[in-house]
Amino acid sequence: MSAPAHQPAVTAEDEVVRLCQDLLRIDTSNFGDGSGPGERAAAEYVMAALEEVGLSPELFESAPGRANVVVRLPGQDPTRDALVLHGHLDVVPAAAADWSVDPFGGEERDGLLWGRGAVDMKDMDAMILAVVRQMAREGRRPARDVVVAFFADEEAGGAYGARWAVDHRPELFEGATEAISEVGGFSVDVGGRRAYLLQTAEKGIGWLRLVAEGRAGHGSQVNTDNAVTELAAAVARIGEHRWPLQMTPTVRALLDGVADLTGLPFDPEDEEGVDRLVEALGPAARFVGATIRNTANPTQLTAGYKANVIPGAAEAVVDTRFLPGYEEDALATLKRLAGDRVSIEDVHRDVALEVPFTGDLVDAMVAALHAEEPDAVVLPYTLSGGTDNKSLSRLGITGYGFAPLRLPASLDFSAMFHGVDERVPVDSLRFGVRVLDRLLASC
Repeated sequence: MSAPAHQPAVTAEDEVVRLCQDLLRIDTSNFGDGSGPGERAAAEYVMAALEEVGLSPELFESAPGRANVVVRLPGQDPTRDALVLHGHLDVVPAAAADWSVDPFGGEERDGLLWGRGAVDMKDMDAMILAVVRQMAREGRRPARDVVVAFFADEEAGGAYGARWAVDHRPELFEGATEAISEVGGFSVDVGGRRAYLLQTAEKGIGWLRLVAEGRAGHGSQVNTDNAVTELAAAVARIGEHRWPLQMTPTVRALLDGVADLTGLPFDPEDEEGVDRLVEALGPAARFVGATIRNTANPTQLTAGYKANVIPGAAEAVVDTRFLPGYEEDALATLKRLAGDRVSIEDVHRDVALEVPFTGDLVDAMVAALHAEEPDAVVLPYTLSGGTDNKSLSRLGITGYGFAPLRLPASLDFSAMFHGVDERVPVDSLRFGVRVLDRLLASC
């Protein structure tokens, strides 16, 4: 009898697509009110994938169904500070009627994986799983201890995920000083060159409730103390306000880099010139365009209970995003715009972050990208949204956005986040695992 044929070892590139598809098929919609399915099923899938290669992860719930998974990988040099490599398992809801595919079908079509979470952020979850599984199978250790975490509830601020873990299980992150997660390391075409945007800053979050109070009464009567009128005027002033340009160090460094690549001039005082530089980033302009100033968008209105009754109170919610160092300026402006008769309350508030585009970890991320693409340019940028790095910062952990993806110039990547027909190229996932594997081996 002849010997059985040698079976080649499974690699991260081989299985990252399957892992991502499996995760996309698990509905982890987060409605923000506790009514969703939770992350338990996805967490159990992650547990099984890690245990299969001999690792010993821990699954813990912050509330029924709100599950998190953490495993610590011992490094080659245990004296070094640890790195946190993290992703979130929840996704924003998807209205199936608006999609051209089943948002939870994990379908592969035209070289892309389609589904809610394909870029936010089950793609990175799958890349992390694939790389960690490959390292475990091969008996390789990362350069230093790595705390691998899959969190719940990022899409609603992390109260059941990263923030809960930081508050209740801080020992899991013992010795960690740096972290990487979403949203950075993806490519854009600028001036005919491919550039990778590495996230070194993110705006702060202020979900604020506006409350106007007035005199309740009959809808047929003259009422000069109408809460709806006061609220509507305040909402209009806030929604129409043109916030001034504010150049943080990260934004300046990015626009300097874009100016070098395009030959366009950069004058921080020239608003039209700044807009031209932002537009040169193509689809990424959506992200960057929201990081050159504070923003405040009215998102919800509530008032009254009957057509002929003037209510005694009216409420609105405003989504405010402020740049690092400009939180107090943003709040003072909002109070002025709201007026004396409209109060402002916090619904949810979290910090803005800005970290250096220097240091050994940054050098390692840049080197890992250059190993795949030596001629690429790597630039820092600010994320207009927020990540779980906000929660980890409470432990003094410095966070970066680095979910590496080499993308076709034609893909409107920024539109994929929370958008309809979310999708990610299969080749981008394979690129990502190669970069992440090099990073963990060297950083």
